[in-house]
Amino acid sequence: MDALSMAMAKAGKLSLMGFDVDGVLTDGTLYFTSQGDEMKAFSSLDGHGLKMLQKAGVEVVIISGRRSRALDLRAQNLGITELHMGVEDKREKMSALVARRGIAMDAAGYMGDDVVDLPILRACGFSASVADGHPEVLSRVDYVAQRGGGHGAVREVCDLIIRARGQWDLLMAEYLA
Repeated sequence: MDALSMAMAKAGKLSLMGFDVDGVLTDGTLYFTSQGDEMKAFSSLDGHGLKMLQKAGVEVVIISGRRSRALDLRAQNLGITELHMGVEDKREKMSALVARRGIAMDAAGYMGDDVVDLPILRACGFSASVADGHPEVLSRVDYVAQRGGGHGAVREVCDLIIRARGQWDLLMAEYLA
């Protein structure tokens, strides 16, 4: 079985998918106004992918090491209720989320980009990264997106999961009617 087929097999089992923020949902650049407010740029393509993933029955969670008002607003906009910011141990947070739902870790996935994400990536049943992720991460995940963080990589992974679950045609029918 080739790497893509193995990734699809793992992705098809997911009922929960987690995402990092800086470098995954964004390009990793941190913008600050002269007043010290943080700004982030999010891809609308990624946002719609997250909505489609939710529609396919996969719960979307965000687990980030940083806190950001912009992220809070984006999560609200996307209907993501499981937003966890300022998390030091992402693997522990994911374990708690999985335990609360009574599912196994192989039914959970995570998308990260840097070495701080390795513990959670290695613990989940499916792992993914962005094309411009750290080499140590890229060599250890199930799937590496062709696109970079904040530029459609999340959408690519959402589409892959939806296809792996056999729901692509059903979801596309809404747009093709």
